[in-house]
Amino acid sequence: MTDSADHRLQARNDLAWAIAVGGIGVVLFAALLTFAWHFAATLFLLFAGMLLGVALNAMTTLLGRLTKLPHALRLAIVCLAMAGLLSGIVFLGGATIAQQATVLSNTIKSQLGSVKDFLEQHGVDTSYLDFTNAAGEAKGEGTAVTTTTTPPSSQSHGIPGAGALASSGGAIISQTLKVLLGTVSVVGNFFIVLFLGLAFAAQPSIYRAGLLFIAPAKYRAQATIIVDRIGETLERWLIAQIITMTAVFLVTWIGLAIIGIPSSFILGIQAGLLAFIPTVGAILGGLIVVLASLATGWIAALSAFILFLGVHALESYVLTPIIQRQALDIPPATLFAFQILLGVVFGIWGLALALPLMAIAKVMIDHFKTEEPARAA
Repeated sequence: MTDSADHRLQARNDLAWAIAVGGIGVVLFAALLTFAWHFAATLFLLFAGMLLGVALNAMTTLLGRLTKLPHALRLAIVCLAMAGLLSGIVFLGGATIAQQATVLSNTIKSQLGSVKDFLEQHGVDTSYLDFTNAAGEAKGEGTAVTTTTTPPSSQSHGIPGAGALASSGGAIISQTLKVLLGTVSVVGNFFIVLFLGLAFAAQPSIYRAGLLFIAPAKYRAQATIIVDRIGETLERWLIAQIITMTAVFLVTWIGLAIIGIPSSFILGIQAGLLAFIPTVGAILGGLIVVLASLATGWIAALSAFILFLGVHALESYVLTPIIQRQALDIPPATLFAFQILLGVVFGIWGLALALPLMAIAKVMIDHFKTEEPARAA
């Protein structure tokens, strides 16, 4: 009887301990989700810096296959080469890029106004679409304002009133602060990503050891395998992605230049950058190219659309099967659904970084799937 009572007491203690541990786990998981939700932008920024570090380390490793220089020297060569390439593009084509960007912006605004007018003429309500600013700017560039208002008595002698001065000054200061804060935010984020990438790439072994140190000693061997597989997968994918983006940029730029589309260089740049985002990026890039080509004529727009289909076919059926499949194999529908989910929840950060996040999840799932049959055997 005593043994039975002790057994029941031990079972109750084990059940209470399991419930307590499960409750603590649920609370910690909920706290982790809350933290990730509130600080998603910061976490995505850190993850972008880590991806830059992985990319720099991958290019440094490729250079190491050609030469036996130390890691630090190879990283310096890679950074100098990239900085020189970027500086050359800005120095040689900076004026062209700025001019084409201005022309492209005006063209897009004008075409959006034309699309709004076309839809309204055919009975489509466009009030729920944000065409107001684009259409107003497009029309405002070619028409002069003819409406006159009776100035207040304080302005009849050319002296604005105190209220007008205060309102104008406040508006100018507000807009100036918005521009300055936006610029500081963008530049600050750029340098944060750059610093983190350089720090990760300079001493990858230290950060790898620190990450493994966090894992419990019992599971450190499995954590080592997972971390190494994630690093290899991301390196292969980033190298393949750089090759794909470069190919999309060159083909789009040369093709649009042959067709005779203005701003072909800047359109090629945006197509190459948007190629970083699978599926959604290609659709957005093609939409911008076709919309910008409408100003040249329907033949040019049709030619640009055919070029977009060709570039999309090159990316989807040539580059991806040959290059990307060696790095990452995720079903397109699954990837697209995950992109839409992260894009809706976290905005542009979630949309841009959906694929590498999914790659990490896939590596972990594949590892645990292969471990279960081994344990059962």
